[in-house]
Amino acid sequence: MTMTLDTPSGVTTENVEKSYRWRWPALFVILTGSVMELLDMTVTSIAGPVMRESLGGGTAMIQWLGVAYTLAMVSGLLTGGRLGDIFGRKRMFLIGAIGFVVGSLFCAIAVNPEMIITARVVQGLFGAAMVPQGLGMMKEMFTGKELQSAFGMFGPVMGLAAVGGPILAGWLVDADFFGTGWRMIFLINLPIGALAVLAALKFLPESRPGGSLTLDIPGALLATTGALLIVFPLVQGREYGWPLWTFAMMAAAVVVFGVFAWFEKRKSGRGGDPLVEPSLFRKRSFLAGMATGTIYFAAFSGFGLVFTLYLQLGLGFSPLKAGLTGVPMSLGMIVGMGLVQAVRKHGRKVLHTGALIMTAGVVALLLLLGPETGPWLIAPALLVVGIGSGLIMGPYFEIALSGVEPAEAGSASGALTSLQQVGGALGLALLGTVFFDAGTADPTGAAQRTFWVVAVMVMLTFAVGFLLPKRIRDVESAG
Repeated sequence: MTMTLDTPSGVTTENVEKSYRWRWPALFVILTGSVMELLDMTVTSIAGPVMRESLGGGTAMIQWLGVAYTLAMVSGLLTGGRLGDIFGRKRMFLIGAIGFVVGSLFCAIAVNPEMIITARVVQGLFGAAMVPQGLGMMKEMFTGKELQSAFGMFGPVMGLAAVGGPILAGWLVDADFFGTGWRMIFLINLPIGALAVLAALKFLPESRPGGSLTLDIPGALLATTGALLIVFPLVQGREYGWPLWTFAMMAAAVVVFGVFAWFEKRKSGRGGDPLVEPSLFRKRSFLAGMATGTIYFAAFSGFGLVFTLYLQLGLGFSPLKAGLTGVPMSLGMIVGMGLVQAVRKHGRKVLHTGALIMTAGVVALLLLLGPETGPWLIAPALLVVGIGSGLIMGPYFEIALSGVEPAEAGSASGALTSLQQVGGALGLALLGTVFFDAGTADPTGAAQRTFWVVAVMVMLTFAVGFLLPKRIRDVESAG
């Protein structure tokens, strides 16, 4: 993702070093918050079946564990960064971290599906208040090469979190510490979050609130409502027998998004601060980036959910074994994203190559599925899926932002990041529904059917990708 690394006016390297003596410990605090949020985004994919056995509820409950968190993140991210600009980034980071810990506690003590899903919403909202503050504080604390080094630490740390998250979740569930079972995947956030809060109080820099900025609350509500109108019927429609109102809700979502676009244009015309710059909707490259990202992230997130469900419900793997089985895909993603740096100059060809590789891996995987499938048999196919995913995800944000002007870069980046979450929620809802709709009596057949849909979605990503800019253009130097 392209980020503007300009140092604020009047701030020199000497001033930064003098003002922020604790900048490297502060960076560790920011990374801790991001890792904690990322881990909780993935843990319920591994623990979902066990949580359903404990709390009850239908198969849709497994989907909602991820969807509720992701949708809350979307609605929060739309305003979280702006809240930091208005009230101060350190303050909002602390509020977000404390709220995230409280949400984790409520997840751990949940006694029914309604309580756990509500608690996941709380986690997502406060996580969205915490995470965006880190990038702004980093640009306050660092400058020049130090800033680039600080940003460079995010990739490896997030990669390790992606690999370790499912394994940690599986181990905690299987270990059943103090008889807590799956609850420990949330209880572990309490000491980590408490230490992060204490360290934040000590090390994070104070930032001056920017009182002249305003929140676009109506815009955020419209965008969130539109996403919910699509996701809710996709998740619940199968259990209700697909009544007419489910299709009516999805149709209404189109209207709501249309109203959102109109409202943002009107707000911008009156000199307000819209969530998304209306001029972006007139750029083909940005619209193509939105479409490409939505399809890809939906395919990727839905694939991850269905794969872990199949391992546990179809093959009888324990949560820990399921987490370890997915390691080759995570490692492949790290390899793919590493390769992107060497072939970055080829622009969208890298993304297209990744889509073809990922499709080949998904097809190979579905052909290998069966009652006797073992981790080592499918490891090569998972590695290929991961490499393809890394080659798509690595250059995606840079390519999608290549067609925007410098003044639009901030708004475009925020929109694409939020869209990543929306796509993930759609994937969890859509592909989870395809899997469960095929029937759990034949989990192998259900997984194969779902993975064919994934393959089609990735190839659709390939096709829509032709509308993206051919080359990556750095937004900072664009004129």
